[in-house]
Amino acid sequence: MSVTRPAGPAPGAPPAPVPGAADGRTARRPLPLRLLARPEVGVFLGALAVLVFFLAAAPSLRQGGSLATVLYQSSTIGIMALPVALLMIGGEFDLSSGVAVITSALTASMLSYQLTVNVWTGVVLALALSLGVGAFNGWMVIRTGLPSFLVTLGTFLILQGVNLAVTKLVTDNVATDDISDMDGFAQARRIFASSVGIGGVQVKITVFYWLAFAALATWVLLRTKYGNWVFAVGGSQESARAVGVPVTFTKITLFMLVGLGAWFTGMHNLFSFNTVQSGEGVGQELIYISAAVIGGCLLTGGHGSAIGPVFGAFMFGMVNQGIVFAGWNPDWFKAFLGVMLLGAVLINLWVRRTATGGDLR
Repeated sequence: MSVTRPAGPAPGAPPAPVPGAADGRTARRPLPLRLLARPEVGVFLGALAVLVFFLAAAPSLRQGGSLATVLYQSSTIGIMALPVALLMIGGEFDLSSGVAVITSALTASMLSYQLTVNVWTGVVLALALSLGVGAFNGWMVIRTGLPSFLVTLGTFLILQGVNLAVTKLVTDNVATDDISDMDGFAQARRIFASSVGIGGVQVKITVFYWLAFAALATWVLLRTKYGNWVFAVGGSQESARAVGVPVTFTKITLFMLVGLGAWFTGMHNLFSFNTVQSGEGVGQELIYISAAVIGGCLLTGGHGSAIGPVFGAFMFGMVNQGIVFAGWNPDWFKAFLGVMLLGAVLINLWVRRTATGGDLR
């Protein structure tokens, strides 16, 4: 009589998985690792460490007025770092963002003064020019397929030369004329460059704009279809186009957002100081990009947040003012920025690979 044996695994076959067990691809990762995977968590911890360090090294920073100065310095960087970060998430760069700020301010100032019109006329025309420069950059990148690094480097050189040449041609000087006595100046100053008293401390209005813009950008990225498009085109432009994402529209509008940020920052500069130096702005684009990178935005696109660059800009402002309040040589500022940038890149690399189960090799 034959005996029927129960079926079993063939010789050499891998053992059957234990019911309920999960492999490394499906296991739910611990909460700390999931938090570290967020692009803004690492920079938040870094910003907190920098704040504690300078509060200990420079006791005068503990005063309300000193902290307001730090926040103001951070806001002037952070307002531009936000659209630059969105553009980087979308997979592009804009090296013309620094001089574009000065171009916008020069346009508003010279048109208002030379045409002897209300300053709001210059403000509106400067907005149109800034958006036009952004649209041109985006159109050139899409139309030619050239890297945005090259396209915006060309725009950077063009704007730098135009800023200097046109200002000298129109004003016979390297700076614009004082417009503080022109119609509309007082109203524009209240909107772009006023201060708000809080507990006896004067806080620049740019701080509130900065935080409001960050909240709006976060909502757009996380809660709107446009935010999904930004991440999609940054991750893979061709894949995004294949699933119906309007790549051309998304890229061009991201460049135009950088132009919008340049206009707003330029108006703040103009109505804070009444005049504009035509040679300024060179090098600021690296500060904006660095703040975005420190904030967790990848150079390859497709990853980042709007909150991260807020903390990145705060670190810049804290280091910039902390060195002054500590009485150190301000020449160390650039060295600190370089250390922070390299440190942030390495930390972001470690965090992402740890959170996804990879290694550093």
